[in-house]
Amino acid sequence: MPATTVSLQSSSVATWHRGGHVVLCLALGGLLVACDDKTAPPPAAAVQQMPAEPALARIYDSSCKLCHANPAAGAPLTGDVQAWQPRIAQGADTLLDHSINGYNGMPPMGLCVQCSEEQFLALIRFMSAQDLQ
Repeated sequence: MPATTVSLQSSSVATWHRGGHVVLCLALGGLLVACDDKTAPPPAAAVQQMPAEPALARIYDSSCKLCHANPAAGAPLTGDVQAWQPRIAQGADTLLDHSINGYNGMPPMGLCVQCSEEQFLALIRFMSAQDLQ
């Protein structure tokens, strides 16, 4: 009887061990499938666009562009009307609040501690390519 118990234990351990390998292989395979050595460059429009007003262009270049021209940052890209539409629908007050106080991945003041509310709103209009409500 004791030999049978040992045999069942070792059998269940071996089955669990093999099952663990299968799960590990599947997980690694899934990760490898997701790997891609090609990273999509940011859209040329997002990288090249600059506000016409020189003061806003300087602010955009030193503060906003870091995230809003880089797809990896997760911020809505400059000129991407579809990505900005749900944000614009929230209204100017909400967008201004998010710009000043930070929201999700956006740092407070959007890395522009000297910006006025008017400058934030002008930059949002520029990046969204839409009028604020």
